[in-house]
Amino acid sequence: MPGGLWVDHDIHDNGPMDLHLTSKLPHIGTTIFTVMSALAAAHDAINLSQGFPDYDGPPELKARVKHYIDKGFNQYPPMAGVLGLREAIAAKVQRCYGAVVSPDTEITVTPGATEAIYCAITAICRTGDEVVMFDPAYDSYEPAVTLCGARPVRLPLQPPDYRVDWQRVADAITPRTRMLIINSPHNPTGTILTRDDMLILEQLADQHNLIVCADEVYEHLVFDGARHESVLRYPGLAARAFAVSSFGKTYHVTGWKTGYCVAPPALTQELRRVHQFVTFVGITPIQWGLADFLREHPDHLDTLPAFYQRKRDVFNAALKSSRFKLTPSAGTFFQLADYSEISELPDQAFVRWLTVEKGVAAIPLSVFYETPPEGRYVRFCFCKEEETLRRGAARLAAL
Repeated sequence: MPGGLWVDHDIHDNGPMDLHLTSKLPHIGTTIFTVMSALAAAHDAINLSQGFPDYDGPPELKARVKHYIDKGFNQYPPMAGVLGLREAIAAKVQRCYGAVVSPDTEITVTPGATEAIYCAITAICRTGDEVVMFDPAYDSYEPAVTLCGARPVRLPLQPPDYRVDWQRVADAITPRTRMLIINSPHNPTGTILTRDDMLILEQLADQHNLIVCADEVYEHLVFDGARHESVLRYPGLAARAFAVSSFGKTYHVTGWKTGYCVAPPALTQELRRVHQFVTFVGITPIQWGLADFLREHPDHLDTLPAFYQRKRDVFNAALKSSRFKLTPSAGTFFQLADYSEISELPDQAFVRWLTVEKGVAAIPLSVFYETPPEGRYVRFCFCKEEETLRRGAARLAAL
């Protein structure tokens, strides 16, 4: 065909082409969060599974983003992020944790915390390295470790308190151990690391020359008067850690997929070497809007613990008459529930039944484990309007 694309139609008549594919992640399918949200939508169930609010972000923040869209701030920002936003992050880090960090060499804005975690792991870990993480573990950690040829070493957190057994951690460290991943406040259990935990971690990391990847996306959702123990509070940890956070969680705008990573210059340099070839940059007008809001409304962060603790308490109070057994979440916007008095179904079958037959979607705890422990637990999300929580709890209490 002159001037066109020649196509050999016989190619399409011979069945599927054998591409000789060997998956790098053969055991990974569609994430449970996508599966359960789709199931909830299909059955018009109350979605207490995937962690996103059913309310919107602050009007002032949305107005600032719209302002920058309308004013033409719509082209590539610097690879590390808009300088004004990095400066606002540095001010926030100093105010919250007393740490002085450089906007130029220690802060990188990323399209979501998951990208920052992936880049941190990829930048540091090589074939044959070992990476210690704690089960139940957020589902993005292990694939990132596996893709760079390293081996995940998954140590269980035992119910009902899900505390770290630091002796077991020390025993698991070998000459191949390169990184340790922590997540506090912890998804999915809602537990938090204490000052004593951080001091032990600081000692172990120094003793074995480990890099720490700290997933702190729920840093401002800590309840009952407790304090978030960021790695940035501990100079010995901060000197060897990636601290990852999320604006989506903090400002109720999970769909904006904007986060950041704070790390010392040498680690930041390595993270940026990967980041520039994964997404290169985050969304420009969102970064400018966040910078303004961070500077002009620092009090928003101070209101979050009480805001989410009330939602936790409303949900748990509404479940008091139910057969679910609860230990109130210490952080995040997730609540674990033991359903052993309700059903003998395995948790994945139970959440499907709960969604399809009873109209409430949850997440099974077993998907966060390499080897699930005994017990029947599901995770509910309480970052919802109180009316949504009460309707969902009423259905659950009727089981």
